[in-house]
Amino acid sequence: MEISGELELVPLCKAFMKVEETLVFDETPSGTLMIGELVDSVWEGERFRLRQRGRASADWMMRSPDGVCRPDIRLTLESEEGGLVLVEYTGRLNPETGIAYTSPRFTTGAPGLEWLNHVQAVGKAYFDAETMTVTYPQIFELR
Repeated sequence: MEISGELELVPLCKAFMKVEETLVFDETPSGTLMIGELVDSVWEGERFRLRQRGRASADWMMRSPDGVCRPDIRLTLESEEGGLVLVEYTGRLNPETGIAYTSPRFTTGAPGLEWLNHVQAVGKAYFDAETMTVTYPQIFELR
């Protein structure tokens, strides 16, 4: 087996999310906790198309006293065939620019989508506070 330190970025999908209500917990011991309810989400690539299922999806983002924002997202997606996929990810968000770097991972038992269980993904997102949307122009699978 040849060992290489190079990472390969393979296009996986693009994603779009809509945030509706945000609850703000000021001055907690860890900083400010913001819970943003996700009400719509679409993840689409050459190998799959997934849409948010239900409303048990949110971002539990913590802004530390020094201003660092750490998104913590969990959402349930559904394939066109009815297969469920849990997506979880964390990362870092710059609140001044709205740019976030994240690392999604997937959990599913859906036939034909099991390969997602082995994917570690990375992405660069853009949060628009005016429209309360998150856009990933491209999410990559690391290989």
